[in-house]
Order: sequence, then C-alpha cells, then structure tokens
Amino acid sequence: MKFKLNIITLALVANAGFAMAADGYGVGNANTDKVKFDKWVCKGCAVETGVTGSVGVGVGYNSEDDIHSANAFGSDNEIAPKLDADVNYIGESGYRAKVEATDLGLDNGRLDVNVGKLGQYNFNLNYRSLATYSSNTVMSPYQGIGGSDLTLPDNWVTAGSTDGMSELYSSLNPFELSLKRERAGLGFEYQTESMLTTYVNYQREEKTGTKTASGSFFNQSMMIAEPVDYTTDTINAGIKFSGKNWFTSLNYDGSIFKNDNAELSYDNAFNPTFGAQTRGYMALDPDNESHIVSLLGQYTENGTAVSGRLMFGQMSQDQDVVTSGYGYSVPTESVDAKVDLTGMTLKAVSRVNRSVRVSGSYDYSDRENNTNIEEWTQISINDVNGQVAYNTPYDQTTHRAKIGADYRINRGMKLDGGVDYKRDERSYSEREVTEESTIWARYRLNSFENWDMWVKGSFGSRDGSDYQASEWTSSENNDLLRKYYLADRDRSMVEARVSHTPIDALTIDLGVRYALDDYTDTEIGLTESKDTSYDVNVNYMFNKDVMLNAFYNHQVIESQQSGSSTFSGPTWQADIEDTVDVVGANLSYNNLMDSRLRLGLDYTYSESDSNTQVRQGVTGDYGDYFAKVHNVNLYGQYQATEKMALRLDYKIEKYLDNDAANDIAPDNIWNVMTFGSNSHDYTAHMIMLSVNYKL
Repeated sequence: MKFKLNIITLALVANAGFAMAADGYGVGNANTDKVKFDKWVCKGCAVETGVTGSVGVGVGYNSEDDIHSANAFGSDNEIAPKLDADVNYIGESGYRAKVEATDLGLDNGRLDVNVGKLGQYNFNLNYRSLATYSSNTVMSPYQGIGGSDLTLPDNWVTAGSTDGMSELYSSLNPFELSLKRERAGLGFEYQTESMLTTYVNYQREEKTGTKTASGSFFNQSMMIAEPVDYTTDTINAGIKFSGKNWFTSLNYDGSIFKNDNAELSYDNAFNPTFGAQTRGYMALDPDNESHIVSLLGQYTENGTAVSGRLMFGQMSQDQDVVTSGYGYSVPTESVDAKVDLTGMTLKAVSRVNRSVRVSGSYDYSDRENNTNIEEWTQISINDVNGQVAYNTPYDQTTHRAKIGADYRINRGMKLDGGVDYKRDERSYSEREVTEESTIWARYRLNSFENWDMWVKGSFGSRDGSDYQASEWTSSENNDLLRKYYLADRDRSMVEARVSHTPIDALTIDLGVRYALDDYTDTEIGLTESKDTSYDVNVNYMFNKDVMLNAFYNHQVIESQQSGSSTFSGPTWQADIEDTVDVVGANLSYNNLMDSRLRLGLDYTYSESDSNTQVRQGVTGDYGDYFAKVHNVNLYGQYQATEKMALRLDYKIEKYLDNDAANDIAPDNIWNVMTFGSNSHDYTAHMIMLSVNYKL
C-alpha cells in the first residue's frame, strides 16, 4: 500500500516522536542487545594509517660564470644538489606528522615539519633560504671586502682626480655583490576541547653578503662594499578564546635586530683635502627592537559580522653613536630613539536581505616619535648646511574609512560600489595634512552562458593644507616644488575583464586597465602620469593528454615632469616612458609510452624599457635603458616503476640589459671612483636530473 505524508501528518509524527522520547522511547533508550555492530562498519570512513607520500633527490649542473643567472636557476654552484619531500604519517591513536621539502639544498629551498595530534596540539619546525645575486664582475681596489675595515694597497698613489690614480687599474680585483638569507623557526600550538587555543612561534634569520655604499670626502666619493651580517630574532605568541559565533585573541609580536658591524672604515683614495682626512668612517644599520601587543575580536549574528583590532607597540634603538673621525663632542653617547605605535581597526559587514549587503571600516594608525631632541654640531662643507643641527622627531597619523554596498540585481547581474577616504597628518612636513577621497563602482555580468565579465570605474581627489617650504629644506628646494605624494592630485581609473569559454576545451581571459593621475596645481615636479595595461590568457586542451596555456601582458607608464634651472618658474620639461612586456607559454603532453612518459615546455620572455627625453629649447635623450630575458625549461618525466619516477630538466636563460649607470669605468668621472661595468649579457644553461620515489 502506498501513501503520501502531508504536512499535518509529519507534524503529528514529529510531536509523537518527542513525546515518546520523553517517556523513555528515545533512541538513547533503544534495546541494542541483538544488534550486530560489526556489520554496520563504514568502510569508506576508515582513515588510512601509516606512512604515505614521496621523496625525491636531484642534482644539477650550471654552466654559466655570470652569477646573475643564479637568480633564475636557484644556485650559484656549478654542481647543485636538492631534496624534495611530501611525507605524511597517521597513527592509529590520532598522531600525525607531515614533512614538506621543496628544493632543499638550493638557494631558494624550504622545509616544513609538523608533528602533533589533530585538534589538540602541533609542533612545527621550518627552514627557508633566499638569495639575490647582483654581480660577480664588479671591481674595487680595496682590500678586506666583506669586513668592516677597507684598506688600499700599500703602493696606492692618491690623486686629485680618478684619472690621476696611477695604481688604480693594477689594483682592481673582482668581488661579489649578493645577499643570502637563512631563516629557521620553531612553533607550538595547543588546543583544548573547550574554547581555548594558544600558540608561540620563534624564528631566527641570518642575512649575509655585501651591498653597494658610498664613502665621501667633501666633493669626492668612492663606491665601496658595505658588509651585511645581520641577525633578526622574531617571536609571535598569542591566546585565543572562541565560542559559537565569536572569538577574541591577545597577541604579541616581537623583533630584535642585531648588526655585527657597527661602523665601516675606509681609506681615502683621493688626495686629502677637506680636513686633511685620509680615513673615512660611516655608521651602519644600528641594533633595534620592535614590540607590538594586539587585541582582536569578531562577533557574528543574524547575517552581520563585526570585527576589530587594537594595537600598541614601540620601536627603539639605543646603540652608541659612531664618533670615529669626528672631532667634536656629542650631546649623548646614544640617541635612545623611541617610536610609539598605536593602531585601531573596526570592520562591519551585514547582509540586509538576499540581494543587498553593506560594509564599512575605519582604520587608525599613529606613529609618534618620542626620541629626545639633541643639539648636534655638524661639519659645514657648503653654504647650505649650518653649524648646528637637531634631530627631527617626525610623527605621522593616518585615518582611513571605507563604506560600500553590493546589490544583486538578479541572477547573473551584480552592482557594487563604495567611497574610500584617507587623511594623513605629518609633522615637520611641507604639507602637514593631506586628504584623499575616492568613489568607485563595479558592474558584473555572468548571466550569459560561458561568459563572465565586469567593468569598474573610480575617481579620486587629493588636497590638503597649505603647501609651505619646510624650514629644514627651504634654502635647498624651489618654493614651487611639489612632492608627488603630498601634491594635489586627481586620479581617474577604469578597468574591465572578460572571460569566455566558447567550448569546453578553450578558455579565453582578457583584461584592460587605464589610470590617469593629474597633479593639478604642480608647477615644479611630477605633473601627469598615465598607466595603461592589458593582458590576455588562453587555455586550450587539445585532448585529454595535451594542454596549452599562453599569456601576454603589456604595460606602459607615461610620466611628465617640469623643473627649473633658475630656482624660479619651470624652464625645462621631461617625458618618461616605461614599458614592460611579458609573454609566455606552457605546453604539456601526458601519457606517452603506455602512460609512462610526460613531456613539457615552459617559456617566458620579458622586456622592460625606459626612455627619458628632456626639453629645454632643444630635445635631449637620456639614453635607452632596457632589460631582456628569455627563460626556457624543457622537461621530461618517466615512470620507471610503479613507485619510482625519473625527471630531466634542461633550463636556459638568455639575459641582456643596458643601463648607463651600470656601465661606467672606474675613472670615467673625475671625482667618483666606481665599481666599473655591472651590465649583463649571457646565455646560461642548467641540467637537472632528479629521482622521485613514492612511499
């Protein structure tokens, strides 16, 4: 017999169920003596225990002598080993462990280890290495590079200009400009069955290498190598309480920075002039600390979420000032610098109904410099600098507010928009207050089959208090000069994106963007900037085994600025055009040779170009700057056995740049001794063989 249950019948059954449960007929009181529970085991719910994952090792050969290629290949060594791993362990009692390693042994390798019990606690061990390489062909006559004391050879002959230094070229030696970082950390997180979670993470980073610096004597200067030997310790700790629809957390973030070199001393390569100085000294980055305490919270109720953050912190440094070579007394042995930080953030999002949602936020940030103001005697070398100077305690306060709403017109049509406001207050600045307001709107349409598109437009305007020449720079800067981040500005922007899937195997994505910055009241400085860009991305699957992805991105930034050679109104104009093009493709062919072989090709070409033309009666070209780079990776992966796979990668980088600032001989400028040519023109090759084993 068949019958249907109507709403009344269901209501009666439900009420009867509650009544029977109250009288001892509930599920908890059911007689289960004869139930065979072993027949009801959910086989699909079983969690596989033991060890799973894969481990891989590889070794690469790098043929290039130009160390700049290591930025692409991940190693500056001729022979480069690496380790990859993705290993998981699940115990029968709930204990878990996970080991992830990527390119470990190369300059950009990482390791992440987690051990714990799900929902209770977790231990974390992590490691990361990073490296950036500038050049290994720069030249310097100084000895002791990498340390804090640079000396010239015993047979060095000083001169009034670089072309008179008779021992310059015979004393030049190449050295490496690069920075390497190694970061290691430990972490622990503990969760209770109630509402409490707590965590603590510690990390140490060591950064070593050399970077470019300048040592000066009056109007003569030498490019010198500044040593980098930094240690940064950071600690993050917090406690979190959470309920059904709320949470709050108290967090601490601390950072301690130490520099093993307090100062850098160097010989004067020129004839002693100002003060008859034969040795120079410069202070390096001082030891400092940062400590921040923050309170966060969020509450959700009936489609409305409110969150907030309150932050207090302090940055400080009290390292002794460098007085080597300074013949005057100092008012204090250390500046005892202190900067207090205060921040507050409030956000709210509410769904009014199924079609309308509104949001708003307010962000407050205050940076107060409480360093004691001292009177310092400075060395006067021209008519601009005075005999006495004071350290200036710059303060900055920022207010940000946003309000927005989105409206779902109907299925596949959505309109959203908002207003953004920002106010900056800066002490001892040419303009103490700037205010910027932006209004924006966006319309999205995806109601047509296989189409998704949106368009967004915005307009913003910035103004502020009266612009006045700073008392600290009034004798150096033109009164008509306007710094671009303080000047009045109108910004108009429009952008759009269209995505289309005409067939299942093909997806086309296209985006465009145009922005115009008009510095309305600027006579000297940046007067206009245009930013135009577009990109296209195509994905096509020829069949289930062959896939192609291709992309192209183009961006051009055109800027105009005016200057003055007479310390009055504008007398010259400059047009700057910066262009960036990036094109690439990825092709993969799977399941060759009975599904054992996979072949792939990755290719990227990028070109950046910058050109500056100056007009002052006649037009002059500053010269073209460009950088062009081709990157190719051809690879094949062969599944030798069910568990072991072999992979061979062949990588190529062809790099060429042209920058006049990097192509100056050591004695090209009479009063500046340079590092020589630092341009790059190479074709580098790397072969990497790796083996992966599935556990």
